[in-house]
Amino acid sequence: MKAPFSEYLEGIAPAVKKAVDDLSRDHDYVSALCTDSKGLVIRIGSRSRSISNKTMTTERGVVFRVCKDKKYSEYAVNTTDWSNPDAVIAEIRKELELQDDLLKTSSVSIFETGVLEDEPIEFFGQKETELLPEKTDLKTLTEKLIAISDKGMGMSDKIIECIARAQSTHISKMFLTKNRDLRQSYVYSEGMVAAVASADGSVKEDYKTVSGIRGPELFDEMEALLEPVVNGALELLDAKPIEPGEYEIITSPEVTGLIAHEAFGHGVEMDMFVKHRALGADYIGKRVASDNVTMHEGALCADNVTSYFFDDEGVMAGDVTEIEKGILKSGICDSLAALRLGVKPTGNGKRENFAHKVYTRMTNTMFDSGSYTKDEMIASVKYGYLLEGMQSGMEDPKHWGIQCIIQKGREIRDGKLTGKVVAPVIMTGYVPELLGNITMCSTDRMVFGSGGCGKGHKEWVKVADGGPYLKTKGRLG
Repeated sequence: MKAPFSEYLEGIAPAVKKAVDDLSRDHDYVSALCTDSKGLVIRIGSRSRSISNKTMTTERGVVFRVCKDKKYSEYAVNTTDWSNPDAVIAEIRKELELQDDLLKTSSVSIFETGVLEDEPIEFFGQKETELLPEKTDLKTLTEKLIAISDKGMGMSDKIIECIARAQSTHISKMFLTKNRDLRQSYVYSEGMVAAVASADGSVKEDYKTVSGIRGPELFDEMEALLEPVVNGALELLDAKPIEPGEYEIITSPEVTGLIAHEAFGHGVEMDMFVKHRALGADYIGKRVASDNVTMHEGALCADNVTSYFFDDEGVMAGDVTEIEKGILKSGICDSLAALRLGVKPTGNGKRENFAHKVYTRMTNTMFDSGSYTKDEMIASVKYGYLLEGMQSGMEDPKHWGIQCIIQKGREIRDGKLTGKVVAPVIMTGYVPELLGNITMCSTDRMVFGSGGCGKGHKEWVKVADGGPYLKTKGRLG
């Protein structure tokens, strides 16, 4: 079935449209982003269990953006009662006047920006789903997760905890201006299984995830994660530290996704170009990787948790070629940053929720596939490691430094896996050097969309990343 559009948003649409028309009488641009999202989260462990309807993206509210004399203001309205739109309009006008008075008395310099385009567009998009989180049988799903947790606990006496978590969100958004009426509805879901093993004073954890633009039916895939997760946690108990140095490395698709996210994620968010905080601004049209590297970014370049129809500024979703055969072609951009830079927005304007500011944010960040098999890549390595499992990462957009914390490395000698496992593994380096050393990419690729990404230390949104297996050189420690 198609994910049904919010009845609440349908009901308030005439009143919100009236507010947009009223504010448009004395403003150069007015928009309203209206959101109504429902969700569920079930977390089952041997020691604790919880059920909630609050996910990262559950929300209900409206945010108005206005432009007058090249100055933009916003006001978020969380009222659920639009029966008297004139009262809401009066509230909005009062708050916008207060903001205007504050700007006039402030010593902060104002960044004047042109008026956003408002070409006529009508759009209504619904993605397919089998189930909805708000109508899920919680008892049956909880019992399924308990069975996974209990089975994991029984697989070894060294397993001291096994957690199964399922979460799903049904998103409905409506974007209105004088000339635009955009509406979308879709469901995304995420499942995670984690196991904690302990022996001789050592405690290790492994986990795996599944995610996609699907309803709670996705959780049927979670039991298949259990055995590799438990075996992975037990394997880590015997892992040894890696000897620091530079190695030939092959990255698994999830590690490839971590590199994509950290190397050319924040570093090519073009609101950072406006603020002169990203080295990528100086490299457009220049080589930043080997000929084997092509990378895409956008809600349309993969099908996962952040594959929407339009962004939070009413820009239709895109597919941006960031790197083409090693050459940096483009960054990604929200609408206001695009105006300031004289470029077209790419559909990457996202808010943490309706009460937060828009920033340029990633959606799906993906390396393209190549022409080799994983086995061919391993056979080409004299001495190095196959890196598996993503922990965390960070980057320095001003200097293109990167650090990735990876769960484990599997030793390769003379083209064969030896069975030796090292953990944890920290990979560091200079982005153009790391990508410049890529010599092989596998034919397959995967995308991962569990978790989220902040802008600095805040502004958390959903993102996804991935790609094929990559062969390169890296500094490990």
